[in-house]
Amino acid sequence: MANTSLDYDAIVIGGGPAGLQATLTLGRVHRRVLMLDSGSYRNAPASHMHNVLTHDGTPPPQFRAAARAELTAYDTVTVRDAEATAVRRRDDDVLVVEADGEELTARGVVLATGVRDTLPDKPGLTELFGDVVAHCPFCHGHEYAGGHVAVLGNQAAGHLPGILAPVASRITVLTDGAELEAELAPGVAVRTEPVTGVCRGPAGARVSFADGPDEDVAGLYVVTSFAQSAPFAEQLGLEMLPSGCIRIDAMGRTSVPGVHAAGDLAHHPELPMPMASVLTAAAAGQVAAASLVATRLLD
Repeated sequence: MANTSLDYDAIVIGGGPAGLQATLTLGRVHRRVLMLDSGSYRNAPASHMHNVLTHDGTPPPQFRAAARAELTAYDTVTVRDAEATAVRRRDDDVLVVEADGEELTARGVVLATGVRDTLPDKPGLTELFGDVVAHCPFCHGHEYAGGHVAVLGNQAAGHLPGILAPVASRITVLTDGAELEAELAPGVAVRTEPVTGVCRGPAGARVSFADGPDEDVAGLYVVTSFAQSAPFAEQLGLEMLPSGCIRIDAMGRTSVPGVHAAGDLAHHPELPMPMASVLTAAAAGQVAAASLVATRLLD
């Protein structure tokens, strides 16, 4: 039987794909679960999701609304539009989550607040990010089919041209004033002048340089840096990986019992990077929630 002395069996923090799926998984086995949704999402700049089976081209708000509608079928699920501000352990069996000035107790927590991207410091990138400026060819690639595509910086120059070769009619690496470090396939062009800015152009985006003509491109790929979007890992003293993400095992468990994590804020050390797509985030949410039930919420 559930521990009725606590407010909830589990609290899910985050209302994106990982958090929504974790909440659904807990609801389906009738655990009293609260999902806290701050309304802030990593994919907010994107007008449409791609590479998501049955939802290819769906706007992210539509996806979230459909998921929330499905959660209403489960009496033990509560959804609140509120931002969690702190998480702490009261003791070995109880976690406390602060939201809207209230302290909420549960036996387990699923962290699914994601990360936040920081773009290269170039004028115009922020305004076009998620549209004609992208960082993932699997999420944004087909949309530039047959067009001229550019890759900004050396960091992705070694692998992105190969991925995009069947998609783009032409590929240019923009080293932004640095020396080219990668060995490029034949036919990939290179411009070494510093990039001074990006704006919308007739083909999609127009890139300007300190010297030489502008480049009109259908899509521009950048490498972002990211950081945890919430302070919970630090508050709980969770073990982190060099990627800046919370270390988890194959079941989504963190270094603190009762705290599981899912989505792009979490990283299994055997993987080269956190798995950040909508589908992998949702799958991680399912695994983390089921694991929480199996290890923490059996009575």
